[in-house]
Amino acid sequence: MKLFSKKSTKKPTRLFFATDLHGSERTYRKFINAGKFYEANVIVMGGDIQGKLLIPIIKEANGGYRATLQGRVEHMSTQEELTALTGRLDILGFYHQVMEDDEFRTLFADPKAVDKLFHEKARQKLVSWVDLAEERLKGTGIKCFVTGGNDDEWDVLSAIKREGAQSLIACENEMVMVDEDHSMISVGLSTPTPWKTPREVSEEELGKMIEEMVAKVPDMNKAIFNFHDPPKDSTLDTCPMLDWTKDPPQQISQGGQPIMYGAGSSSVRAAIEKYKPMLGLHGHIHESQSVARIGRTTCINPGSEYGEGILRGCLVNFVDGEIQGYQMTSG
Repeated sequence: MKLFSKKSTKKPTRLFFATDLHGSERTYRKFINAGKFYEANVIVMGGDIQGKLLIPIIKEANGGYRATLQGRVEHMSTQEELTALTGRLDILGFYHQVMEDDEFRTLFADPKAVDKLFHEKARQKLVSWVDLAEERLKGTGIKCFVTGGNDDEWDVLSAIKREGAQSLIACENEMVMVDEDHSMISVGLSTPTPWKTPREVSEEELGKMIEEMVAKVPDMNKAIFNFHDPPKDSTLDTCPMLDWTKDPPQQISQGGQPIMYGAGSSSVRAAIEKYKPMLGLHGHIHESQSVARIGRTTCINPGSEYGEGILRGCLVNFVDGEIQGYQMTSG
């Protein structure tokens, strides 16, 4: 029986984790700056980086503009008002395009053309985000790892893979070393949702993908599982139960109260229980900010408030396969 254990003389690695930005410019800029602000060696973005909507801004004959935002038509008569609107759209993660009225009518009569423009805007945004990371993190020594989530489309995600990038590393389906000792594997897909998002697979398929990634881990005691889907029934996945037969899906209530349940993945939980990594980084369920222990593994979902321009995150310190401490952040 050990009465004393030798403490590591190594300096702990400090990792900052955030997830589910959904195209929000303000929140992403806060993420890139978080490394310096929190004195982190590593920053990790856990998926769902693509925006969800494209908002057309129509030029009107009187020189003004109009746009429909969240069901309400807004009119802008000055350049300052237009700038204020595009700023709000950037916070919300909505792409936008200024166009003439006849251009708008022609475009939105062709769903394929709309889809093409949306993808172009989404890719342009991610290219600009890689540029920003390379500029802001140059010479800092901070590593930035980014993976996709279930809301991110494969062709859009390819924009973050840049040959020769020094700071931002696209890490999905890769084993990467976050420092000299600790490895990280990343899986961005999720199990089926009521929203039928671009990258969903069955529990069985997700389990197979995880097993393929696990085979690349050199030392499970010093491993990080960066899986977008949280483990089932872990408190990281608690959300209202929805009726999938309705369009859009609606909350199911009982006694006037929404029924809450664990919407996470049983495959993710099974992998954590089986392999016992040091740390689990998760997202997907925005409202379920939590930290949970599954066996020896510390599992974290920092939650998301991207639409408010708020960056939720978590700082984690670790050394030699042991978590030294963690702290949720918001700002």
